[in-house]
Amino acid sequence: MSPHRISDPGTERVRLATAGARAATLDALVRSPRADALKGTLFLALLLLALAIALGGLAAIIIQAAVKGAPAFGTDLLTNGPSTLNPGEAGFRPALIGTLYLILGVILLVVPLGVSAAIYLEEYADHGRWWNRLIELNVQNLAGVPSIIYGILGLAFIVRGPLDLGFILAAGSMTLALLVLPTVILASREAIRAVPPSIREGSLALGATRWQTIRRQVLPAAIPGVVTGVILAISRAIGETAPLLLVGAATFVTFSPTVLGDNGYSALPVLIFNYASRPQDEFRVLAAAGVILMLIVLLAVNSFAVWLRNRYENQW
Repeated sequence: MSPHRISDPGTERVRLATAGARAATLDALVRSPRADALKGTLFLALLLLALAIALGGLAAIIIQAAVKGAPAFGTDLLTNGPSTLNPGEAGFRPALIGTLYLILGVILLVVPLGVSAAIYLEEYADHGRWWNRLIELNVQNLAGVPSIIYGILGLAFIVRGPLDLGFILAAGSMTLALLVLPTVILASREAIRAVPPSIREGSLALGATRWQTIRRQVLPAAIPGVVTGVILAISRAIGETAPLLLVGAATFVTFSPTVLGDNGYSALPVLIFNYASRPQDEFRVLAAAGVILMLIVLLAVNSFAVWLRNRYENQW
């Protein structure tokens, strides 16, 4: 008997099961009942409706803020400080400078800390060790903690407690950095993990050390993903108000703040909240104009980060 005629019973069953599944799938696809086609069309319509509602709501908010704040648009909005005596000439200069200082401090803190933590967890950590698994679990959980909790921690450990920095702008930057650090770590880990293993293996095969491989091959390839995480972190940090109120951001500052000065500081969302809570119509107009100003700052920072990400993006 020819050896090709000898077949294993197990293999024969697998072949029959595969042929049956293929026939059933083809039959379902060929028949294409009208009910399934209708469900598919309805699902697509629901998706488009959800997208239209989200974009429509966002556009309505922006248009309403732009129309209501239009009378306040001008150079005074950028060059003047807040004023209760003459709200028609009040502006956001101290809050704008404070926001830029806060974001700069956040970037200087979260990029080295977040990228270093991601490199350790992806390239060096032994995932069989319990402490490494505990660190990973805590990083994932901290990404979902409400911002007011970080404000309380900043008040207890940075403003007071061990560091005792007081109500200064640097304390606000450190608190916001703690808030967005898990986001940067998670995004950086995903970016490092996405680098093909062949890049590492090729570098190591040529005699490079692990650190040389990470510094010259892995990190340059992971920059676009890391920058994406930083963009998300900055977007969240710019709009946060609750933690800043706990760590010293004043609602009404008329002078330009300094990083280590203890004479107070403010930020755009804090001053917008202050203007919006006042009963006079002039302050309501300023609050609406401040929303557009904060949106412009956010888009400007994010646009630079997107350009930086596209500049170093690689195609594998």
